[in-house]
Amino acid sequence: MRIWDISPKILCRNHLLGEHRELHAMWVVITEKKKGYSKHPETIRWKGKLKAMYLRHEELVEEMSCRGYHHKSPLDKRKATGKHVQDVFIDTPSEQIRILKNKNCDCKLK
Repeated sequence: MRIWDISPKILCRNHLLGEHRELHAMWVVITEKKKGYSKHPETIRWKGKLKAMYLRHEELVEEMSCRGYHHKSPLDKRKATGKHVQDVFIDTPSEQIRILKNKNCDCKLK
């Protein structure tokens, strides 16, 4: 599971859509107190930051729309509580860019 901390504009199709799917899964785990992936480091870093997760989702949706995708899975804004900024990283944004560079995908990396 991964939610990137870099601009969705640079993500390739696979990483953009994959992050969107994983964000929805993580949202359900946190908001509905599901056990699956609840102890995963990526999930833990988003606890107490559902507003930040909601805002990240909106960034992803905006980029998906720019690429012609029709988004049909909004998050419940009423559940978007807590901090509005993610300030905990498993990998820093610069490390995330390095990780993506090593994946040999179509991400738009410099």
